[in-house]
Amino acid sequence: MTSIINILPDHLANKIAAGEVVQRPDSVVKELLENSIDAGATSIAVTIKNAGKALIQVIDNGKGMSEEDAEKSFFRHATSKISTYDDLENIRTLGFRGEALASIAAVAQVELRTRRENDQVGTLLRVEANEFLERGKTAHQIGTTISVKNLFYNTPARRQFLKSNNTEFKHIYETVQRLALSKPEIALEFVSDDDTILALPSQSLEERLKSLFGDRHFAAMLPVHEETEILTLSGYIGKPDFARKSKVDQFLFLNGRFIINRSINHAVFSGYEHLVEKGNFPFFLLFIDLDPKKVDVNVHPSKMEVKFADEQNIYRIVISVIRKTLGKNDIVPTVEFRGPGTDPFSSLKHIAQPRWYGEQSAQPPVSPGLFGPGGPVRSVPSENDDVPFDLSSTLDQIFASANTAGPVPVDTQTQFQHGTRESEALEGKGIWQLHNKYILTQIRSGLMIIDQHVAHERILYERALTRMNNAVPSSQQLLFPQTIQLPPGDHALAQDLLPYLGSIGFESKPFGRNTIVLEGVPPEVKAGTEAGILQEILDEYKNNQLRVKLDARDNIAKSFSCKAAIKAGDRLSEVEMRTLIDQLFATSMPYVCPHGRPVLIKLSLAELDRRFFRTS
Repeated sequence: MTSIINILPDHLANKIAAGEVVQRPDSVVKELLENSIDAGATSIAVTIKNAGKALIQVIDNGKGMSEEDAEKSFFRHATSKISTYDDLENIRTLGFRGEALASIAAVAQVELRTRRENDQVGTLLRVEANEFLERGKTAHQIGTTISVKNLFYNTPARRQFLKSNNTEFKHIYETVQRLALSKPEIALEFVSDDDTILALPSQSLEERLKSLFGDRHFAAMLPVHEETEILTLSGYIGKPDFARKSKVDQFLFLNGRFIINRSINHAVFSGYEHLVEKGNFPFFLLFIDLDPKKVDVNVHPSKMEVKFADEQNIYRIVISVIRKTLGKNDIVPTVEFRGPGTDPFSSLKHIAQPRWYGEQSAQPPVSPGLFGPGGPVRSVPSENDDVPFDLSSTLDQIFASANTAGPVPVDTQTQFQHGTRESEALEGKGIWQLHNKYILTQIRSGLMIIDQHVAHERILYERALTRMNNAVPSSQQLLFPQTIQLPPGDHALAQDLLPYLGSIGFESKPFGRNTIVLEGVPPEVKAGTEAGILQEILDEYKNNQLRVKLDARDNIAKSFSCKAAIKAGDRLSEVEMRTLIDQLFATSMPYVCPHGRPVLIKLSLAELDRRFFRTS
């Protein structure tokens, strides 16, 4: 009987194995940079063309290789990092599997030039599909130069799955940025299509952070350092008020290696407790130095996943150090009673109270532009806003009970006829704003409470989708166009998203390296917040992509609506609140925001009667 089991030929096996190591151009950059670091390089230059699809070149001044070692480096499982099992348990180098060059050479055309200090001439090798096409001598400085051309030229199925140049560039930049942070003592140059993106000298970590993030961002960082019997933890964390909507500014290094670990990320976030607003993520750059025997880095060919021998203790140490750092820097807020004497209840009326917009109250200035051209207009609180008793504490108890029932179900047609707010939503004479966050209004069955931010978010989301679907953008021209400089990764993302941003009203054009000129914005964007809104939209877009893969149009609509909507804490007039409710119930789904949060809850008269022990 003929055997049905076949032994794959080397060239096919190599291509299959290469898929685990070389997933996209940034995988090549990562592997080559790690080899340069392990070779003792103090200066590294990275050059790419066509987002790494045409060329990836890494030049270092490391110790170089002999002709024999250079040739061996292209064989699978050839490495100078380990030779015994004990070495595998004591890994301090970034590379050790001996797969990088073999995997790259299986799917690209590779040229290697290298020379050691004591050699008179260097070695030249040209390899294509794991076949040596040329061996020779060449003039070369001490160190190694590797050029990778036409990535995936012989695996077209892999090449067609690569993303746009801006997307691939963004991934490469993030890889280079991680190296720059992990090894600030190494001088680094990064050039893309003849444009110098980074030119960093050998410097301290503090100087490197300022070079990459700017002085303002660095001023919002807090130093971390703790030595224990288990590990040493050092680096920086961001102040709570500098948290962003994206996880991209979170860097974790284990023994110098960038890793991804959900447990430690959760420990950092938990360390902030309630100091960071829900949905925001703090900046952190943390270095963990740990005995290599207590961690397994040989989990995945990418070497970005690890397993700890004692993950629970590491979790506890990280959360403790984060809390200690925040406490030491007086970040944790304290509660003070500002009233006279020692009676805490004597000052309750000085706490922010809900504004009653009834017949007996003076109304604030009307801002009709809140939901139309001109964007949100914020009214300033007055000292006369106090009420003679703490209405908020009474309502807090009611809400605590009401909220236990969960959000209002979508199918509420029998209780609230969609689109008929005149008959129920605003039937009562009174409408209130509670803590500049919630809108309270009387309905036939009791009390309706609306979250003003998510209500406006739902309105803007559907408005943005309508503009994109109808291809009729609504833009408000800026009197003075704004020049906005973005980080390279965000600039590449913005270029990718220009058609979608333009369809909702953002009119912009390129203006030099990593810079755009903003000429128009959607009418809902408040004057003076244009640049900040654009940056926040990009952050929210990246955060959405990390959590769930969304259609780009839907993601942009959600990101824009989240960032342009009125915020908790914004004071609204009676006209603005009624306009908001009008527009909310004109949407197709007024009960949940684009992210799935409830927009409103209703508190029935029966529940109120029960809370006040009424029997009739």
